[in-house]
Amino acid sequence: MAQLIPQTVKQWNVIGKDGINSLQFSEQQVPQLGDSQVLVKIHGASLNFRDLVVSQGTYPWDTTPNVVPGSDGAGTVLAVGRHVTRFAPGDKVITMLNPKLIAGSFTVPLAAYGLGASIDGTFRTVGAFDEQGLIAMPEGLSFTEAATLSCAGVSAWNALFGLPGRPLRAGDWLLTQGTGGVSIFCVQFAKAVGARVIATTSSAEKAKLLERLGADHVINYRETPDWGVKAKELTGGVGVDFVVEVAGPITMRQSVESIKYDGVLVVMGSVGSGPEDKEQPGLLETWMNLFTARGIWAGNRLQMEDMARAIEANLEKLHPVVDPIIFKLEQLKDAYAYLASGKHQGNVCIEIS
Repeated sequence: MAQLIPQTVKQWNVIGKDGINSLQFSEQQVPQLGDSQVLVKIHGASLNFRDLVVSQGTYPWDTTPNVVPGSDGAGTVLAVGRHVTRFAPGDKVITMLNPKLIAGSFTVPLAAYGLGASIDGTFRTVGAFDEQGLIAMPEGLSFTEAATLSCAGVSAWNALFGLPGRPLRAGDWLLTQGTGGVSIFCVQFAKAVGARVIATTSSAEKAKLLERLGADHVINYRETPDWGVKAKELTGGVGVDFVVEVAGPITMRQSVESIKYDGVLVVMGSVGSGPEDKEQPGLLETWMNLFTARGIWAGNRLQMEDMARAIEANLEKLHPVVDPIIFKLEQLKDAYAYLASGKHQGNVCIEIS
């Protein structure tokens, strides 16, 4: 049965550079549908550290004034433009962070296309999106669970399997940091392919979640400041094959301490940067310690589609972990504050009615 297309949309906009105070809620006309666009009723969305940075005006790539924030969303197609061939009304879809990154590596021109930064995003009830920037939603997931794949999910997939000729393999050691969305997905993907995982966290409660997901060892970084040295000891002194670095300056030194010769250090965030930044490793250390350092921004559409197929085929092992506290669209400011607090376990999500 065809769904009625609403006349108005409830949405948030970033109207300044004052963090949460820059978020403004309003009701506007439904956006006009372009020939190559898909009109989507958004049912679920997910937050990332990137959303906080956009609201603070410190996002290092292209932004647009008054943008609708949010890169992660899942919903149902209401209508399609006349040139659209990939989707039809009634299809369930997920947004992509960069709708132009179909395959291959990131390029400078692509930096201009960021959902929720330079292009209106997902923190709204209805949105018009480029058909190339959507993928089919895997069966077996809720809309909030599916929304977590747009950024955290595909970022983790790219981190572990995106380096040509050097994917994470069965028997490899992976070191993850914390219980945010990317790190949780990394644990799940690693265990699904038979890798071994050492995870760091700050509390016994969060350690239980990591153990439940299959982490072989959990290190409390508050109790063990030299957790990188400890991780290396746990591998028999050889070091870990992969580190997924999400915290940045305050953890980079220990990440380097943990890694093996010819290991891979994937840098994909700086949620721990701040005034307490410690001395960071230099590029010369990639030679001294013989490891590869790789920076990534999310992933491309082909990687996201591969990940979605893997999740659909392994739902028991790869079900996205959503924090128990789920917010409504009208509570977006509360969701931002909760994400910023670092108290979450898994992805912070929003239900949109």
